[in-house]
Amino acid sequence: MRVIVITPPAPIVTWEEADQHLRLDGDDEQRDMVERLVKAATQHIDGPDGWLGRALGLQALEARMGGFCDLIRLPCQPIVDIVSVHYLDGTGQPVLVDPDTYELFGRDLGCAWGKSWPTPGAYRGHAETVRIRYRAGYAVDPGADPVEPNVPEPIKQAILLMVGDMYRFTETASDMNIAPTSIPMSTTVENLLSPYRVYA
Repeated sequence: MRVIVITPPAPIVTWEEADQHLRLDGDDEQRDMVERLVKAATQHIDGPDGWLGRALGLQALEARMGGFCDLIRLPCQPIVDIVSVHYLDGTGQPVLVDPDTYELFGRDLGCAWGKSWPTPGAYRGHAETVRIRYRAGYAVDPGADPVEPNVPEPIKQAILLMVGDMYRFTETASDMNIAPTSIPMSTTVENLLSPYRVYA
C-alpha cells in the first residue's frame, strides 16, 4: 500500500507560538526562517513518511493498493472519515464504490453487513487499481471552516523543542563538543513523541 498526501495540513505550530518559545520578541526579520524550521520539524514527524506514522494536522490522504481485502488498515491515524473509494475497471476507468458498501471501524475499512467489495478489472500496467481517499488528523471539529487543530500538547512541545535546537544550531555540528557531531532528535523530544508513535 502506498499513501500520498492530497491536501496537506495547515501549520500545527504558529509563528506566534514559535516566537514566544524562542523569545524573539516579535522580530519579523526572523519569521521566514522560523516558519521554515517549524515546517521542517513538522514534516519530519507528520504524515505517511513521518517518524510518528501518524497524521497530525487535518489532511486528505489517498491509499493506493492492488485490490480489496476483508479489512483494509488505513495508515496515519487518527482517521476522521472516508471521502471516496474508487477502483479501476478493465479499461482503466475509475469506478466509484457506493458508500453503502463499506464502513469505517476505527482505522480499518471493511464491508458493511451483507455487502461485498467489487472486483477491480485487470487493467494492464497498473498495480494500484484501488484508491481510498480519506481524511486524517487531529481537529476540534473536522467539519468546521476553518479547521481548528487539536494536536496533543506533547507533540506540539516536541516540535517547538526541535525548532529550538535547529534555531540554536544552524549547522549540522554542535559547538558543545570538541568533535563535530550531527544533532539528532533529543531524548526529551523522543520521550514526548514515543507514546504517539505508530509502528504498524
